[in-house]
Amino acid sequence: MFTGIIEALGRVEAIVHDRENVHFTLSSAISSELKVDQSVSHNGVCLTVVALSNGTHTVTAIHETLLKTNLGSWEVGQVVNLERCMPAQGRFDGHIVQGHVDQTAICTSVVEEHGSWRYRFAFDASKGNVVVEKGSICVNGVSLTVVDAAADAFSVAIIPYTFEHTNFHALAEGAVVNLEFDILGKYIQRILQQQGAWNSTH
Repeated sequence: MFTGIIEALGRVEAIVHDRENVHFTLSSAISSELKVDQSVSHNGVCLTVVALSNGTHTVTAIHETLLKTNLGSWEVGQVVNLERCMPAQGRFDGHIVQGHVDQTAICTSVVEEHGSWRYRFAFDASKGNVVVEKGSICVNGVSLTVVDAAADAFSVAIIPYTFEHTNFHALAEGAVVNLEFDILGKYIQRILQQQGAWNSTH
């Protein structure tokens, strides 16, 4: 489990294709502290550390992960948001994040607003995911509050600290990001869907 509070930025140093899998090697300030078998969020995707070497760590993405996230478009030099799992005694400074990306979204605009930035993202509403104003959303592993919401789009406000310490500073219009919608909202939506299906048959 994660909180969406980014610990460090990683840099993709190498990409190795192995049949349908891809091995990514990254360098970061926390790479030397990691352990093999440890789960780490990479742009919001929970991946297992499979190797360590000289201040770098390697993770493997399977074909399904590559299809459902933006990892398939990563290149050497890419900047990635990293977060280790929350310790049992840790605080929820963000919100409950599982590291399971629901779908991707496209950045449709970036507007500077008196020292902060407003990003707007569009996503495929047919997948059934929902955002609400003032609700939580995880974008590339970053826990954020929705400023305004539509059926297929939403905006978030990024303060200077977040802009500098995450890869939001590298995002521009047209960028593809990973989304994880609020787990509580997803459960409520699922319950309502099941009740609707039950009511329609009785």
